[in-house]
Amino acid sequence: MTKGMTTAEILAEFPKLRALVVGDVCLDRWCTYDPALADPSRETGIPRIGVVSTEVTPGAAGTIANNLAALKAGRVAVLGLVGEDGFGHELRAALEARGISSELLLSAPRIPTFTYTKLINGTTGEEDLPRVDFVNTQPLPETLDRALVGILEHAAPDYDVILVSDQAETSAGGVVTARMRAALARIPNVLVWVDSRMRAEHFRNVVVKPNQQEAEGASMRALGRVDYEELRRYINAPVLVITQGAEGALVVTDSGFGYGTTFVPTRRVANPTDICGAGDSFSAGAALTLRVTGDPVAAARFGNRVASITIMKKGTGTASPEEVLG
Repeated sequence: MTKGMTTAEILAEFPKLRALVVGDVCLDRWCTYDPALADPSRETGIPRIGVVSTEVTPGAAGTIANNLAALKAGRVAVLGLVGEDGFGHELRAALEARGISSELLLSAPRIPTFTYTKLINGTTGEEDLPRVDFVNTQPLPETLDRALVGILEHAAPDYDVILVSDQAETSAGGVVTARMRAALARIPNVLVWVDSRMRAEHFRNVVVKPNQQEAEGASMRALGRVDYEELRRYINAPVLVITQGAEGALVVTDSGFGYGTTFVPTRRVANPTDICGAGDSFSAGAALTLRVTGDPVAAARFGNRVASITIMKKGTGTASPEEVLG
């Protein structure tokens, strides 16, 4: 463990790190529409939504990758699944444009690319219509499951940090299946950092970062009560990090770190612009810092700093080293 490193010293180590993001890689499509073009359809009478421009960005696991790239990690790649469709093509292009390798993305026919379509009012600049999501509600076919785990096992030794984004909210889950969780638990000599929206209690032997609501749900499902120290022991996590929004993060460690349970406050942001993606930016900064320092409290402090910057930007923002130092 290397305690006492300055922010500048930590940032200087990031270009030496190789980071792999595993999980539900999404395409975010930001579609600006003109309300004046809402003419009713001649056939149905239903008003149309007249989209006049579209911007695409990597989302979900891609948001973590965006943040890793912005923080100048030396090498960033994503491992997941995309469909053989136009959205898949757009997603690969969006990743490559940010210097993120898509070589480990597996293309699959008859499975839609995980896509969020966000409709932005061109007059107000606000997202004020229901989002249109393209999701796969069926369990991952075993052939694809085995193929993805095989890619992980072959690629893992080439990376210093693996960040897992288990974001699918369907009961079947997404890319991060039971077979994938078991493989992640077996990876030696690599920091594995997991953010799971609905299944945190099913991971073993890895760092787990839920938010408070997710942690409470995982603890209730696993233990029948909310007990974070016991939840950490139950999943055998070396570190359990529970983000608490504007308050900061609770860090629960095993005895090897010498901390026990520690609350790490964050700086107050009076009027955040957009909190979407704050957890992903926290994970990117904190996981890299934990790999550099071995200090989970320093990692949470750095993650808080990164998230406090990204919530002042519209959409799923990122933070540069210059902004972190500012």
